[in-house]
Amino acid sequence: MGLIVQKFGGTSVADAERIRRVAKLITDTYAAGKQVVAVLSAQGDTTDDLIAKALEIYPGASNREMDMLLSTGEQISVSLCAMAIEALGYPVISLTGWQAGIYTNTVSKNARIKKIDPERIEQELDRNRIVIVTGFQGIDRYQDITTLGRGGSDTSAVALAAALKADLCQIYTDVDGVYTADPRKVKGARKLEEVTFDEMLELATLGAQVLHNRSVELAKKFNVNLEVLSSFTGNPGTKVKGVGKRMEKSYISSVAKDKNIARIALIGVPNEIGTSFKVFSLLANHHVNVDIILQGIGHEEGKDICFTVAEDDLDQAEKLLMENQEYIRFSRLETNREIAKVSVVGAGMINNPGVAAKLFEALYDAHININMISTSEIKISVLVKEEEADRAVQAIHDKFFAIS
Repeated sequence: MGLIVQKFGGTSVADAERIRRVAKLITDTYAAGKQVVAVLSAQGDTTDDLIAKALEIYPGASNREMDMLLSTGEQISVSLCAMAIEALGYPVISLTGWQAGIYTNTVSKNARIKKIDPERIEQELDRNRIVIVTGFQGIDRYQDITTLGRGGSDTSAVALAAALKADLCQIYTDVDGVYTADPRKVKGARKLEEVTFDEMLELATLGAQVLHNRSVELAKKFNVNLEVLSSFTGNPGTKVKGVGKRMEKSYISSVAKDKNIARIALIGVPNEIGTSFKVFSLLANHHVNVDIILQGIGHEEGKDICFTVAEDDLDQAEKLLMENQEYIRFSRLETNREIAKVSVVGAGMINNPGVAAKLFEALYDAHININMISTSEIKISVLVKEEEADRAVQAIHDKFFAIS
């Protein structure tokens, strides 16, 4: 028979008409002889609206209570979708994350899945029911509801696909698949037939906003058969797999942009062993992720350490560092929110030494200055002014993907 896990994002279930379209996609799969587990996000801007309501009541609300509130968005989606499926005459049941057996750690607002007990879902599938599960949430060892953070519904879907040994996990979005750049912003962007897990992981981490990076990590770890496609067009999507087939010359797969970052500079840090450990262990112990790191050559004040964090983490990081200024012994701290990270990703990059030069040429031709650079085997990232980010992406895309 085969089992398919399907995930639908907030735009796919934003209103009654779209919920009915999703119900039709799910029931068409079921009618084709497949078992179906569907994972849904909250409708449209529901999560943002709930956060706004919380701020009206108490801006300092605890993370536990925020999780209680935010989890209701997905519960609305799954119950409405189940009703739409009932209206079509198909057997269906909706389940919350805890009813579906999704157990997490105790980190509210950004929990990680520890295990999944699929017994309840399997029982419902054995009853020939379609199972609709809330994304983005689970339950911890204290029986408290937890949420998985941004993009958590992707992670829920892939984790369930792994636990249920699904034949396919389909992630439905508002675009047809993974593109060489955001097709809504970049002229000439083209859909990719397939990308590797490593490429997709880099793209997700670098701000591509197609899949959440934790979901790609899970898919790679458990070798989940993954496809990204649109809930609106019905066109074939992009396959995400371990090894991709690609023409020899196509060593770049995509250009990505991330504006949700900020730069921190510690000026006059002591030029001695252990200083970097003090800085980054402090941030890690408080769950602040650090991305690009640049350590400057020593000068009269000492040395400088520059790094980037998610813009949402900037205030916390700045507060932690200033509270520990005497411990770290830096002279002053500078921050910059008006930056963006632009990246090129490609598994063939390692064997093509001219990629960096081509990237820098594109930015030079566009008169865009580079602030920081980071590289790996399959990606190059640069920091530019936020106001120049869109122009930088277009210039780089034109350079690498111009039709010859």
